[in-house]
Amino acid sequence: MLPENQPIGIDQCNCFTVRKAARQISRLYDAFLQPSGLRITQFLILATLNEQQSASVNALAERLDIERTAMGKMIGFLERDGFVTMRPSPTDGRIRIVELTPEGTELFERAAPLWLEAQHQFSIMNGPKNVASLRRNLSRMKVDNGAASSVE
Repeated sequence: MLPENQPIGIDQCNCFTVRKAARQISRLYDAFLQPSGLRITQFLILATLNEQQSASVNALAERLDIERTAMGKMIGFLERDGFVTMRPSPTDGRIRIVELTPEGTELFERAAPLWLEAQHQFSIMNGPKNVASLRRNLSRMKVDNGAASSVE
Protein backbone atom coordinates (compact mmCIF):
# COMPACT_ATOMS: atom_id res chain seq x y z
CA MET A 1 0.00 0.00 0.00
CA LEU A 2 1.23 3.46 -0.91
CA PRO A 3 1.66 6.07 1.81
CA GLU A 4 -0.90 8.89 1.56
CA ASN A 5 -0.23 11.55 -1.07
CA GLN A 6 2.74 9.65 -2.52
CA PRO A 7 2.70 9.70 -6.32
CA ILE A 8 2.69 6.34 -8.02
CA GLY A 9 5.72 7.23 -10.13
CA ILE A 10 4.80 5.72 -13.49
CA ASP A 11 8.37 6.20 -14.68
CA GLN A 12 9.27 3.38 -12.28
CA CYS A 13 6.52 1.13 -13.70
CA ASN A 14 8.00 -1.75 -15.71
CA CYS A 15 4.87 -2.12 -17.82
CA PHE A 16 4.78 1.60 -18.67
CA THR A 17 8.44 1.60 -19.70
CA VAL A 18 8.07 -1.45 -21.95
CA ARG A 19 4.79 -0.21 -23.50
CA LYS A 20 6.27 3.23 -24.18
CA ALA A 21 9.35 1.72 -25.82
CA ALA A 22 7.19 -0.69 -27.85
CA ARG A 23 5.01 2.15 -29.15
CA GLN A 24 8.07 4.21 -30.10
CA ILE A 25 9.72 1.27 -31.86
CA SER A 26 6.45 0.45 -33.65
CA ARG A 27 6.24 4.04 -34.91
CA LEU A 28 9.81 3.76 -36.25
CA TYR A 29 9.02 0.54 -38.14
CA ASP A 30 5.68 1.92 -39.37
CA ALA A 31 7.48 4.97 -40.77
CA PHE A 32 9.95 2.80 -42.68
CA LEU A 33 7.17 0.50 -43.94
CA GLN A 34 4.91 3.42 -44.96
CA PRO A 35 5.85 3.29 -48.68
CA SER A 36 4.50 -0.28 -48.78
CA GLY A 37 1.22 0.73 -47.15
CA LEU A 38 1.79 -1.78 -44.33
CA ARG A 39 2.09 -1.32 -40.60
CA ILE A 40 4.51 -3.48 -38.63
CA THR A 41 1.75 -5.81 -37.37
CA GLN A 42 0.54 -6.44 -40.93
CA PHE A 43 4.10 -6.98 -42.13
CA LEU A 44 4.70 -9.55 -39.39
CA ILE A 45 1.59 -11.47 -40.44
CA LEU A 46 2.81 -11.56 -44.05
CA ALA A 47 6.32 -12.50 -42.92
CA THR A 48 4.98 -15.37 -40.81
CA LEU A 49 2.86 -16.65 -43.69
CA ASN A 50 5.83 -16.30 -46.04
CA GLU A 51 7.86 -18.55 -43.70
CA GLN A 52 5.13 -21.10 -42.99
CA GLN A 53 3.17 -21.03 -46.29
CA SER A 54 -0.11 -21.25 -44.35
CA ALA A 55 -1.35 -21.08 -40.77
CA SER A 56 -4.58 -21.06 -38.86
CA VAL A 57 -5.85 -17.77 -37.48
CA ASN A 58 -5.28 -19.11 -33.97
CA ALA A 59 -1.71 -20.20 -34.77
CA LEU A 60 -0.93 -16.74 -36.18
CA ALA A 61 -2.44 -15.09 -33.11
CA GLU A 62 -0.37 -17.29 -30.82
CA ARG A 63 2.86 -16.88 -32.81
CA LEU A 64 2.57 -13.08 -32.88
CA ASP A 65 1.02 -12.82 -29.38
CA ILE A 66 -2.02 -10.93 -30.63
CA GLU A 67 -5.53 -11.49 -29.30
CA ARG A 68 -7.52 -13.85 -31.50
CA THR A 69 -10.25 -11.31 -32.26
CA ALA A 70 -7.73 -8.59 -33.18
CA MET A 71 -5.89 -11.08 -35.41
CA GLY A 72 -9.17 -11.95 -37.12
CA LYS A 73 -9.79 -8.27 -37.89
CA MET A 74 -6.27 -7.74 -39.25
CA ILE A 75 -6.53 -10.80 -41.45
CA GLY A 76 -9.95 -9.61 -42.62
CA PHE A 77 -8.40 -6.36 -43.89
CA LEU A 78 -5.55 -8.22 -45.59
CA GLU A 79 -8.08 -10.57 -47.19
CA ARG A 80 -10.28 -7.66 -48.32
CA ASP A 81 -7.25 -6.08 -49.99
CA GLY A 82 -6.36 -9.35 -51.76
CA PHE A 83 -3.12 -10.12 -49.88
CA VAL A 84 -4.29 -13.29 -48.10
CA THR A 85 -6.98 -15.90 -48.58
CA MET A 86 -8.86 -17.77 -45.90
CA ARG A 87 -10.39 -21.20 -46.24
CA PRO A 88 -11.74 -23.82 -43.87
CA SER A 89 -9.27 -26.47 -42.71
CA PRO A 90 -9.73 -29.75 -44.60
CA THR A 91 -9.66 -31.63 -41.28
CA ASP A 92 -11.78 -29.28 -39.14
CA GLY A 93 -14.20 -26.83 -40.73
CA ARG A 94 -14.18 -24.64 -37.61
CA ILE A 95 -10.51 -23.78 -38.19
CA ARG A 96 -9.70 -21.16 -40.81
CA ILE A 97 -6.43 -21.47 -42.72
CA VAL A 98 -4.73 -18.29 -43.96
CA GLU A 99 -2.39 -18.20 -46.97
CA LEU A 100 -0.60 -15.49 -48.92
CA THR A 101 -1.93 -14.67 -52.36
CA PRO A 102 0.54 -13.90 -55.16
CA GLU A 103 -0.22 -10.21 -54.48
CA GLY A 104 0.53 -10.77 -50.79
CA THR A 105 3.84 -12.41 -51.63
CA GLU A 106 4.71 -9.50 -53.92
CA LEU A 107 3.80 -6.98 -51.21
CA PHE A 108 5.90 -8.86 -48.66
CA GLU A 109 8.87 -8.88 -51.04
CA ARG A 110 8.50 -5.11 -51.60
CA ALA A 111 8.18 -4.43 -47.87
CA ALA A 112 10.99 -6.72 -46.67
CA PRO A 113 13.81 -4.32 -47.68
CA LEU A 114 11.99 -1.50 -45.87
CA TRP A 115 11.78 -3.68 -42.76
CA LEU A 116 15.49 -4.52 -43.10
CA GLU A 117 16.29 -0.81 -43.23
CA ALA A 118 14.23 -0.24 -40.06
CA GLN A 119 16.17 -3.05 -38.39
CA HIS A 120 19.44 -1.48 -39.53
CA GLN A 121 18.51 2.04 -38.36
CA PHE A 122 17.30 0.75 -34.97
CA SER A 123 20.64 -1.06 -34.60
CA ILE A 124 22.59 2.07 -35.54
CA MET A 125 20.61 4.21 -33.08
CA ASN A 126 20.99 1.78 -30.19
CA GLY A 127 24.13 -0.18 -30.98
CA PRO A 128 24.16 -3.76 -32.29
CA LYS A 129 25.25 -5.22 -28.94
CA ASN A 130 22.48 -3.36 -27.07
CA VAL A 131 19.88 -4.49 -29.61
CA ALA A 132 20.99 -8.13 -29.39
CA SER A 133 20.99 -7.90 -25.60
CA LEU A 134 17.54 -6.28 -25.61
CA ARG A 135 16.03 -9.09 -27.72
CA ARG A 136 17.73 -11.75 -25.62
CA ASN A 137 16.69 -10.21 -22.30
CA LEU A 138 13.11 -9.52 -23.36
CA SER A 139 12.71 -13.09 -24.59
CA ARG A 140 13.76 -14.29 -21.12
CA MET A 141 11.25 -12.11 -19.22
CA LYS A 142 9.03 -14.10 -16.89
CA VAL A 143 5.45 -13.11 -16.26
CA ASP A 144 3.15 -15.10 -14.00
CA ASN A 145 0.11 -15.57 -16.20
CA GLY A 146 -1.94 -16.50 -13.13
CA ALA A 147 -1.31 -13.13 -11.45
CA ALA A 148 -4.13 -11.34 -13.28
CA SER A 149 -6.71 -13.95 -12.33
CA SER A 150 -5.60 -14.02 -8.70
CA VAL A 151 -6.29 -10.28 -8.36
CA GLU A 152 -9.94 -10.63 -9.37
